[in-house]
Amino acid sequence: MNSETKLIRTQVPRSANREHSVPLYFTSSYLFDDADHMADLFNDEADGFIYSRYSNPNVDEFVQKVADLEGTETGWATATGMAAIFTTFGALLSSGDEILSSRSVFGSTHKLFTEILPKWGIQTKYVPFDNLDIWEEAISPNTKILYLETPTNPGLDIIDLRKAGEIAKKHNLIFVVDNCFATPINQQPAKFGADLIIHSATKYFDGQGRAMGGIILGSAQLIDQIQAFARHTGPALSPFNAWTLSKSLELLPLRIEKHNQNALEIAQRLENHPSVEWVKYPFLPSHPQYEIAKSQMNGGGGLVTFEIKGGIANGKKFLNALQMLSLSANLGDSRSIATHPASTTHSKLTEEDRLLVGITPGLIRISVGLEHVNDIWADIEQALG
Repeated sequence: MNSETKLIRTQVPRSANREHSVPLYFTSSYLFDDADHMADLFNDEADGFIYSRYSNPNVDEFVQKVADLEGTETGWATATGMAAIFTTFGALLSSGDEILSSRSVFGSTHKLFTEILPKWGIQTKYVPFDNLDIWEEAISPNTKILYLETPTNPGLDIIDLRKAGEIAKKHNLIFVVDNCFATPINQQPAKFGADLIIHSATKYFDGQGRAMGGIILGSAQLIDQIQAFARHTGPALSPFNAWTLSKSLELLPLRIEKHNQNALEIAQRLENHPSVEWVKYPFLPSHPQYEIAKSQMNGGGGLVTFEIKGGIANGKKFLNALQMLSLSANLGDSRSIATHPASTTHSKLTEEDRLLVGITPGLIRISVGLEHVNDIWADIEQALG
């Protein structure tokens, strides 16, 4: 089956009621046939459910759908995207290990790398996103994981997945990619050597700003290690959120196609506006990594960043003048959202750190939604004026 069909037709086995749409499995625990069955399940000698912190039919269905999309063997779902990131590092790293990461990462990931993981002796070495030769030079005997986002948050820079994958394989590193911005509709990092792929399912997978979730995809060997850690630390995805996310995935290809179309159109119009200093969108020919983006992505995604002439003062005027677009720190919603990263998602970084990853004081990020593109543009245009 094609991926669009799989997203709609993948479903856990029907119950005796023969429901057409999968029901919600609101239960914390499950029954065992007898003492031997119970023992076999706890010793991984039988298939089945024990406790919903371990697994749940709704969660399993969600994981199977995303693993099919990403082209991986299996996965593990968590309560949030950040829980997925922390669980990955907590499961695979020990004191003394090192992460090699692109400097361009989400603000909470930066906090995890610089303030939380060092408590347990795990260090992170940052490298510039656009010079993979420096990445290879920075690898030490303690380096265990190569981590990156592409497109980056919020600068929308593109990192060459193929070259990064080659470096990771050469040095026997676990290659981890945050694929949240692209989604597996636009990009499948496993094709370029990624060992693990992480998503905040809160964003495009849900697509309507309703449910939180995260997911880690990869080989059974790595996911087994992550599962062993997660079962006892408890970052479990709730059955209700898993059910919501699984149903939302049925329309993901259609939604992403429209996000791609709308975002490209808005980026093109912004590029020609006299009040805009510059625009960055992966599928604009003016993007510095345009050729790399076209080689590894099927679409440019739903995010556009730009700088308004006049810096932060005019940036605030623009945000305050918006009438339809929402002011929110979220993204991937059916509704268009405007954000000022320097004062919100990346406000905890120093100004120097923000500038190193391209977050200027007047940078505006638009998560382009599914409204009619002319209505989105009308609000942006009047606010620019």
